[in-house]
Amino acid sequence: MALFADVILPLPLRRLFTYRVEDDQIGSIEKGQRVAVPFGKSKLYTAIVYALHEVEPQAYEAKPVYTILDKTASVTEDQIKFWNWLSSYYMCSLGEVMRAAMPSGLLLSSESIIVKPEYLDLSDRDLTDNEFLLLEALTYQSQLSINEISDILNRKHVLPIIHSMVNKGLIELHEQLQERYKPKMVRYVQLHPTYRFEEHLQELLDILNRAPKQRAVVLSLFQLNGAKELVKVKSLLEVSNSSSTIVKSLIDKQIVEEFFLESSRIKEGEMAHGESPQLNAEQQQAFESVEEGFEDGKIVLLHGVTSSGKTELYIKAIEQTLQQQKQALYLVPEIALTTQLVKRLEQRFGDQVLVFHSKYSSNERLEVWQKLLEEGKGKVVIGARSSVFLPYENLDLVIIDEEHEVSYKQFDPAPRYHARDAAIVLGRQFNSKVLLGSATPSMESYFNATNGKYHLVEMTKRFNNVLMPDIELVDLADKYKRKRMTGHFSDRLIEEMTETLDQNFQIILFQNRRGFSPILECLTCGHSPQCPNCDVSLTYHQYKNQLRCHYCGFNKPKMSNCEACGNASLDTKGFGTQQVEAEVKELFPKAKVARMDLDTTRGKYSFEKLIERFEDKEIDILVGTQMVTKGLDFRDVKLVGVLNADNLLNFPDFRAHERCYQLLSQVSGRSGRTDERGKVIIQTYNPYHNILQQVSVNDYSSMFKEQMNDRHQFHYPPIYRTIKISLRHRNADLVNMASEWFAKSLRNALKAGVLGPEFPPISRIRNQYHKNIMVKIAPDRSLLKTKEAILKIENSFLSIKDFRAVRVVINVDSY
Repeated sequence: MALFADVILPLPLRRLFTYRVEDDQIGSIEKGQRVAVPFGKSKLYTAIVYALHEVEPQAYEAKPVYTILDKTASVTEDQIKFWNWLSSYYMCSLGEVMRAAMPSGLLLSSESIIVKPEYLDLSDRDLTDNEFLLLEALTYQSQLSINEISDILNRKHVLPIIHSMVNKGLIELHEQLQERYKPKMVRYVQLHPTYRFEEHLQELLDILNRAPKQRAVVLSLFQLNGAKELVKVKSLLEVSNSSSTIVKSLIDKQIVEEFFLESSRIKEGEMAHGESPQLNAEQQQAFESVEEGFEDGKIVLLHGVTSSGKTELYIKAIEQTLQQQKQALYLVPEIALTTQLVKRLEQRFGDQVLVFHSKYSSNERLEVWQKLLEEGKGKVVIGARSSVFLPYENLDLVIIDEEHEVSYKQFDPAPRYHARDAAIVLGRQFNSKVLLGSATPSMESYFNATNGKYHLVEMTKRFNNVLMPDIELVDLADKYKRKRMTGHFSDRLIEEMTETLDQNFQIILFQNRRGFSPILECLTCGHSPQCPNCDVSLTYHQYKNQLRCHYCGFNKPKMSNCEACGNASLDTKGFGTQQVEAEVKELFPKAKVARMDLDTTRGKYSFEKLIERFEDKEIDILVGTQMVTKGLDFRDVKLVGVLNADNLLNFPDFRAHERCYQLLSQVSGRSGRTDERGKVIIQTYNPYHNILQQVSVNDYSSMFKEQMNDRHQFHYPPIYRTIKISLRHRNADLVNMASEWFAKSLRNALKAGVLGPEFPPISRIRNQYHKNIMVKIAPDRSLLKTKEAILKIENSFLSIKDFRAVRVVINVDSY
């Protein structure tokens, strides 16, 4: 009987495809392996073997598997099981999950290669200049890639020329697999065998008397034991204070030998040298309660105020897991958080710590993946949301720190998963212990805890009984009226900042908007420059003196005159982190000021360097967006200033008040984490707002009760489940027509709980119009049947010719 393989292709196709396994491949192929398969007319893709069987497909003739790419499986059975759940729950294809889960270095793709036909008669052929050049190049090289042809012809768009030549029979197109992963090669040197003995070395040094720099390099090499062992060129250059040119000269003279050895890109951790965390009485009590929850087989929610020492409990739990030679996953919402945590974890667990996040290159992520496959036991993985996709073997503990964070939700591309929920399912799959931690838990998690679904552990005191910060609300309307504002700073904030700096403490200023100003407006006609691709105004960035769209990246230089009326009366409205930074430098010229936002942290190690500088007190005042609010531990921060709390409150989202409370509580928690009590100044036009009053007295339970009343009344999570369906196209009329059809079909199928279609606050992004339909699923309705109905309607929708061009995006649990 012939053998067939069902494979997952990295494409948004809601089905598996079957390929024939060749006779010589039968003993080598297994589930979870990568294989290269042809798909479409000529393209080759990396696919994952999902299942092996002997049933031949009836609908089409199975193509043969092109080649097997692995000796052993690259994807475990547990991963495939987890992918199936993600695909089913978040209503996307297995291919989309595969593309999100696997490092791009494992996803080989084919590249079109141009070759000359074996027999080519050029007599009576009238060739153009480009055709002649290309054929001449192919006489010297057997094959050429598209990029190489582009360079030869000195033009970007070469595909029309290539297609024309293929049609004329002048060239042939072939597909060739391209390996994306490139191992890191490190350059080593060693003294040539001739000079490895002291008597010969002395002769060599005498010869090199006239070349003192080369002589110094040879002596340094001998000191580094380069006579017997290989020495890194980088280390040799540092010790000898020399240049690579001199080393090359010694290689050319055959005085030293050169070697290239493959090296791991994963940063090697030191040996563990930290001690087991010593828990105080409250922490010990909380830890025992956590263990009780684990013994009952429940997910544990650790609700501890900021600086209560939750991280120490996490480390204690990880310690117990690693002692059993099992794995732990420590999820954090922001890459910035990994910087501080990695230091603490490496001190305690050394090289057992693996880091994984999106700032890693594809090659680095691939090496972490392979390291877990090869030696997965007894490792702790710390990383952002994509860490849930790694190939775990014996996962025993899942920690989700700052579990309330919106950063855990993936919005684009598919799968649009929530890493907290996905990690809980992953933990359940491995029968692991799952620990959620936050000072301000999400409504969903706290609701589950109060219902007895989760085990709730609360820590109400800060570590060492440090007092919670003193939170003061400053009325901006009153301050502006009394003319007590300097720029965007009230007299109270300036007074506290001055006092804090005089006492040699640090300050964090929070403004949840980057750039200098969100709007540039003409004072004469009121015109403000808009993005040509999106329905938003352009944000002014002072340092580059440009206007930039934060949705599509469009930018242009700031104009000196209004585009509408030509007057030079342009002024900025609103303010971002750049403007705050500029004002602080004017107010406190002697203070060292830095900014932490998306613009200043684009580099690979930019988070790390900025946080290290702040920890080392090289920075007095740190201005930042949400990045500064998330679980960072700075010992010398005494004052936190929130420049404007109102833009958090007045956001068109049912979670606005919950998120405002979480954000303000979290940023407040950065202050006063040692013996000195911290101070928080929150500037607002509405100081008597319930949420701000609850933040000022740290009253989470009142906020929870008030928000739950609203959620019950208006049918929102966690009482009801939500699925958001977005329709997108460049033609607004088509989007309107398509969304009306989709919403009507949903109402016919579901009867109730369908809202919309409505344009979102920003209805056009990247020249595509968006329209949203919200489906609310009551507690007594089946989530599975609702999803089946939506998928059935989507299939009918895509079968209508006019609607095929409209993109349908389904977002389950659209928080």
